[in-house]
Amino acid sequence: MNKVVGSHDLLLVTLDTLRYDVAQELAAAGRIPNLARHLPGGAWERRHAPGSFTYASHQAMFAGFLPTPATPGPHPRLFAARFAGSETTAGGTFVYDTPDLVSGLAAVGYRTVCIGGVGFFNKQGPLGSVLPGMFQESHWEPEFGVPSPTSFEDQVARAEKVVAGLPHEQRLFLFVNVSALHQPNWFHLPGATREAGDTRATHAAALEYVDRHMGRLLAAAGSRRPCFAIVCSDHGTAYGEDGYSGHRIGHDVVWTVPYAHFFVDEAR
Repeated sequence: MNKVVGSHDLLLVTLDTLRYDVAQELAAAGRIPNLARHLPGGAWERRHAPGSFTYASHQAMFAGFLPTPATPGPHPRLFAARFAGSETTAGGTFVYDTPDLVSGLAAVGYRTVCIGGVGFFNKQGPLGSVLPGMFQESHWEPEFGVPSPTSFEDQVARAEKVVAGLPHEQRLFLFVNVSALHQPNWFHLPGATREAGDTRATHAAALEYVDRHMGRLLAAAGSRRPCFAIVCSDHGTAYGEDGYSGHRIGHDVVWTVPYAHFFVDEAR
């Protein structure tokens, strides 16, 4: 990352609440082509989430603790705060001297921009202001939130506007929290009803919806210079497995998440 930070724009996309098993099934079935073409071998990497719900997981990720590979480690990290005794800070790790990655990137000249989705990014109270408050610029509208059937395309439109408004020489760290996978998501599956509620199938349909607009986001992110992108889930969610529903619980479908990082070069 020491060769990437400073020369590339950076994009971090959290597909909030996306389950690993659903993401992998859709990639293998050809149902998310815009994402799958960027995945090594067309498959997601299986990782363990740093938290079981949005707030905890994002606090960890913004501190440099991205989802951990689901194999015995230690695993060198891409980003890390400087502190003695770290066993996952390696020679290629981008090390910063601030409390978090966001301010660490700002310190080396990046414009840091947050486009929020779920309630922890809505800036409607003190708690919903903590995570977006880490960024130099943050955006949230009701249209970006979980009840909106057009949340991701509206987020992408805002991202395109942000990118277009930057001076070319300005490096960008763009973060997007995608709310479409989070409950409620029943409206993304044709024929589903509010009364029937959310299911694993509506969760999958929400990912297909996101994929239809993902190409626009990646094109915008790579429109100014090559971009290093990280796309992952912050945690999964349960749809009745072992009697559990939702997240903020210690079930495997919550702790196991899809992850990918790759370079995007759409610049002309």
